[in-house]
Amino acid sequence: MVDFLAQYLGSVWLAGTLWALVQVVLVLTVVMISVAFFTWLERKESARIQDRLGPTRVGGRFGWLQPVADGLKLLMKEDLIPAAADRVLFRAAPYVSFCAAFTVFVALPVASGWVALRLDAGVFFVLAVAGLEVLGVVLAGYASGSKWSLFGAMREAAQVVSYEVPLALSAVVPVMVAGSIDPVTIGDLQAGGFWNWLVFHDPFTFAAFFVYFTCAVASVNRAPFDLPEAESELVAGFMTEYSGFRWSVFFMAEYASMLAVSFLAAILFLGAWHGPLPLVAGVYAVLGIPAGHPLAIFVAQLAGAGVFLVKGYLGVATMIWLRWTLPRLRIDQVMTMCLKYCLPLSAAMFLGAAVWLYAFPAGVTSQLLGPGAAATEAAGSPPAVAGRTALAEGGR
Repeated sequence: MVDFLAQYLGSVWLAGTLWALVQVVLVLTVVMISVAFFTWLERKESARIQDRLGPTRVGGRFGWLQPVADGLKLLMKEDLIPAAADRVLFRAAPYVSFCAAFTVFVALPVASGWVALRLDAGVFFVLAVAGLEVLGVVLAGYASGSKWSLFGAMREAAQVVSYEVPLALSAVVPVMVAGSIDPVTIGDLQAGGFWNWLVFHDPFTFAAFFVYFTCAVASVNRAPFDLPEAESELVAGFMTEYSGFRWSVFFMAEYASMLAVSFLAAILFLGAWHGPLPLVAGVYAVLGIPAGHPLAIFVAQLAGAGVFLVKGYLGVATMIWLRWTLPRLRIDQVMTMCLKYCLPLSAAMFLGAAVWLYAFPAGVTSQLLGPGAAATEAAGSPPAVAGRTALAEGGR
């Protein structure tokens, strides 16, 4: 696309800059629409759990325009800055958090080949950049000139830094199974049906998914791990002194982070943009459409993007469900959960998956039934799995 634009603009640099802006606008549009939907979903889901109706007046029976009404209300609220605050850092903190949460989506593919910036170390990039959101929180707590804000910021720093370790260890398990840290490669590896999803590869990867999701909920500061903004203890935590639009930016960053970790979970464990059954490939086979046809590839990518969005949205809906179901933990219980349970479990799952791959390099079926089963398994597996099976058989 850059070369195509350069033919008309006469400059490769200008064409690259224009194409990058187009990608940023597309990604930002998807993220902002998703955030608006999640604000409505949180109201409706919490209402259903508490036997209420939720929004019913703005935008019809189901309150579809409630996010628009909330946005207009926040824009019209007075923007206050405490007298004791560091005005520059106070203003910058919300945008630091949102930029960190938004940048993650640049490296997250929504379908095979549909990614703003494909990185060979994409999983590492996502985990590294997602952790930078805490910098905005710490800045907000420090710059507010309030002890409640500072306490909340310190809690956030301790919590996020602690949970990043088991979160990364859990993410390394499917990376080790796939043999790549490129999200596109990991996603393509799981094509063919839900039996090829990495979460079902072995019992250790299956357990690592739940450890990952628990740590992800804690890393994005959602209940029952939302101690940095515990209103029963710290007024509103690091957001105590914020109002209006800047207050809403923190929540946009939170919802964006929830979607990012859900997308990463889908890529690493839940088949990425592949559905539980290869329906698109089956339709092409029935109609006699060649899979390599450009239109067929586009339709498959479009369907995959839809499946991927549904998986990410289900992950966010699960986090909302947990918030309105489980009671908030104490800060000592949050840290105990990380250091005594999540960290040892993630390390055990990592070692267990490594031993499993060493004991069954070509899969359990081939080990139990012999080389013939290995050939059958390789024929029905994605290319990367088939390649590993052939390599293992060659090693014997």
